[in-house]
Amino acid sequence: MAELYAYLSLFILSFVAATILPAQSEIGLAAMVASQSFALPLLIFFASTGNVLGATVNWYLGWRINDFRDRKWFPATPDQLARAQLWYEKWGRWSLLLSWMPVIGDPITLVAGVMREPLARFLLIVTIAKTMRYCAVVYLALQAI
Repeated sequence: MAELYAYLSLFILSFVAATILPAQSEIGLAAMVASQSFALPLLIFFASTGNVLGATVNWYLGWRINDFRDRKWFPATPDQLARAQLWYEKWGRWSLLLSWMPVIGDPITLVAGVMREPLARFLLIVTIAKTMRYCAVVYLALQAI
């Protein structure tokens, strides 16, 4: 049962790390790999699934952002939104392959929602990017053991 809680904790940490909240799932994943107590495919699965679902929350928030643009508390100016949209139009959906990167990854997934990127395509590209990142983390953690 403790093992299940560990996997769920990694899922939650990975989910939070993909949202605008500050968190580092790579450290948790690397520590679990280093403990040699967990199945590597399950670690990658739970980390990737949590992180993709967290990115999907960003996509949804972006999708709904137009409903709130005229509110005083809205965190982005019209110019900031316009720049983000121009950037996304220039680099397109393939910029989602960078969704795994710190700092820029979360805004990219948010802008994908603003730009009305279809959910199925969003999920496919983001899942590839985030799973590959976690595979790299596992590989590097194994090299350090």
